Amino acid sequence: MAAILVQAPASEPVSLAEAKAQLRIVGNDDDQLLASLITAARRVVEARTGLCLIAQDWLCLRDAWPDDGVIDLPVAPLIAVEEIGVFGDDDQKAVIDPAHYLVDAASRPARVMLRGSRLWPTPGRALNGIGIRLQAGFGQLAADVAQPLRQAVELLVAHFYAQRGDEAGGGLPVSLGALLDPYRMVRL
Repeated sequence: MAAILVQAPASEPVSLAEAKAQLRIVGNDDDQLLASLITAARRVVEARTGLCLIAQDWLCLRDAWPDDGVIDLPVAPLIAVEEIGVFGDDDQKAVIDPAHYLVDAASRPARVMLRGSRLWPTPGRALNGIGIRLQAGFGQLAADVAQPLRQAVELLVAHFYAQRGDEAGGGLPVSLGALLDPYRMVRL
């Protein structure tokens, strides 16, 4: 299943003021750099945990329905499934009534399945015939994000700021693993 970011988060889990306080920066000369480092750090944390930190909108595309009828959603934590649509061979989208399916946001990965004996409609196009619009993240505000994840973003911002232009800087801070490991999904 392809997952496409439609709307990036409206804010970051760490503010510019928090990053500047962490780094003991008083002036405004590096504000633009710090803002980009905060975004980069958030993306690293999201990639390493498989979690969206701040609410963001995604479009997930599938070619066909899974044989068991249960769709695992590739982004977490799930806030809401906004819409499930099936595209006909004329590329017109038919939206499936939300009353016809169940959403399990508590599981990881989150899942969607049909209620009762209903059947998913067959897509009319062979590629990306099913589109699922959803919102994922811990919430709209930085305060919604678990403190260890926010701390990981701050740690990375400090690391990136200290290592800028230093090719011999090496990898990521060792303590990053201790902050992120409890949030990573273990696959068997």
